[in-house]
Amino acid sequence: MRVSAIQFAVKLGDVEFNYAAAERLICKAAEQGTDSVVLPELWNTSFYPPNVEELADTDGERTKPFLENLAKTYGINIVGGSVANKRNGQLYNTTFIVDRKGTMVSSYDKVHLFTPGKEEKVFTAGNAVNVFSLDEVQMASVICYDIRFCEWVRKAALSGIQLLFVPAAWPYPRLNHWQILNQARAIENQLFIAAVNSCGTAGTLKFCGHTMLIDPWGKIIAQGEDEERIVAADLDFSVIKSIRDKINVFHDRRPELYNIE
Repeated sequence: MRVSAIQFAVKLGDVEFNYAAAERLICKAAEQGTDSVVLPELWNTSFYPPNVEELADTDGERTKPFLENLAKTYGINIVGGSVANKRNGQLYNTTFIVDRKGTMVSSYDKVHLFTPGKEEKVFTAGNAVNVFSLDEVQMASVICYDIRFCEWVRKAALSGIQLLFVPAAWPYPRLNHWQILNQARAIENQLFIAAVNSCGTAGTLKFCGHTMLIDPWGKIIAQGEDEERIVAADLDFSVIKSIRDKINVFHDRRPELYNIE
């Protein structure tokens, strides 16, 4: 499966620019030849303007048909990063996933809200793991800060996923955390990771880019720097079995000892 991770400078509060940029880059990735595309976190508003609730989509009314039409037109799967999304009077940081037929297959509300950025004062946290299948491959997605919570990623991994998507709006100066945490989650769960970040700025934040595709050994097989780029690679899921046969961490787990409450 060829996966294309779209890194671009999401403009703070400029919703029209951001939808146009996302469409342009999805089309470009499709023309280059891909199976699955993933966008960064909060690509409709950036992270996040003071009037984010006013600018947010309403129950995906704009985002879902936008992604569905592009997926169906180009015959590609789209993991829609995440958008600011109003639902039942509350604001969520939401991922929408669409298959190559243009069918919405899953959605995910960010579970761990970034309290240093006061995200919890604006957004409502989700409470469910997001596991889905695209092209008969089991996958999951989390959002940005979620990657710091190894037990949350492990919970998804225990369902048998082979690829984890991590859309983010991750700033400098924590670039080394971005790289190390994603590599660690890949190694400890023996799966591929597509970690896509924003670049550019939002107010005082400068996003560090370095979108990465990581293999189950933790090797970065494709990476951007800090400018607009489509980071793409072919993922061979057959290697996962051989890796897990060599070092079978799932077989050797002792969950009866892991009461961490």
